[in-house]
Amino acid sequence: MNDRASANTTIETASRQRLVTVLLLGAVALSGCRSIGPQTIPRDRHNYSSAISESWKRQALLNIVKLRYFDPPIFVDVGQIVAGYSLEKTLHAGGSLVETDALGGNSATFGGAMKWTDRPTVTYTPLTGDRFVKALMTPLPPEAVFSTIESGWPAEAILFATVSRFNGLRNQEASIAGLSHADPRFLRALHLLGRIQDAGAVSLRAVPDAQNRQTTVMVIRSRDIPEQTIAESRELRQLLGLSPDATEFNLVSGAIATGDRELAIRTRSVMHILGIMAAQVEVPVEDVARGRAAPGAVQAETEGPAPVRLARILSSKTKPDNAYVAVEYRDHWFWIDDDDLKSKRSFAFMMMLFTLTDSGGKQGLPVLTIPAQ
Repeated sequence: MNDRASANTTIETASRQRLVTVLLLGAVALSGCRSIGPQTIPRDRHNYSSAISESWKRQALLNIVKLRYFDPPIFVDVGQIVAGYSLEKTLHAGGSLVETDALGGNSATFGGAMKWTDRPTVTYTPLTGDRFVKALMTPLPPEAVFSTIESGWPAEAILFATVSRFNGLRNQEASIAGLSHADPRFLRALHLLGRIQDAGAVSLRAVPDAQNRQTTVMVIRSRDIPEQTIAESRELRQLLGLSPDATEFNLVSGAIATGDRELAIRTRSVMHILGIMAAQVEVPVEDVARGRAAPGAVQAETEGPAPVRLARILSSKTKPDNAYVAVEYRDHWFWIDDDDLKSKRSFAFMMMLFTLTDSGGKQGLPVLTIPAQ
């Protein structure tokens, strides 16, 4: 009898130990706490930045298309994103120890619940007001255009997009009413400047004048450069009416230079560039025929060389498969092909100009805050 009692006591002790172990393991499994914040940063920064970039591209393309249909463009900025997360855990555990197996034996129960909440809040700000509209309509500063070239962007593409006159030479103008061709000398000057840029023979320099105001000077080197580049810089001077001996030229805003040491640039505004792109959208022919959309530069009958496009924006009834950016508008899809590198570059440059636009008129505007589910 003593041996049997001792065996029962040993079994009960082992059962109790197993029960306590199970309860402790369950408690540890459910009550383990680790901060969820750091884990969300890599994912959220990537996802939110990708979503904002894509929505910004679509908004820009949609407004370009709307201009062709005489619909006013509307710009809405993502003002703030507040991502809020919460993780709630509950644990319940229980058990019973009995003296004899006849009462059902030892038992243990444990369980828990977890609640995960992801509730980001996105704030949208309409971009309106005098300062914003003025920034859209004001021609770009010439020094800003040439600083872009100085930073490595191709001179030929940048000047074609942003300049309407270069020392009296006229650029191509495309509007919703039609197209006027560029002066061939203008296109040649841009090509030569691009070649000189590729040779590393052109640069910008800020020089204070007598009134201690900053003047931007473009420098064309004539030493330590290939003979071909020297010949191209000589031809560029002739086309622009510049001094054949000077190497430094003041950059001024205007259509015509007042001397042979000035580079007079009449630049376009961001809205002007958007309008040129709108004129080149390939809208459905039936929309033009019915008067829904302006003829633009694509449908207009012109003489002379084919127009040069800033960006080729296509349209179709079905959603494109290979689009860099696409939007649906008036039962049609409008898009830029992902294989069209030139159009993608022009579109990206236009968006860069837009993001640099002073939008200080946000203060006091209505703000729409939407909790995203």
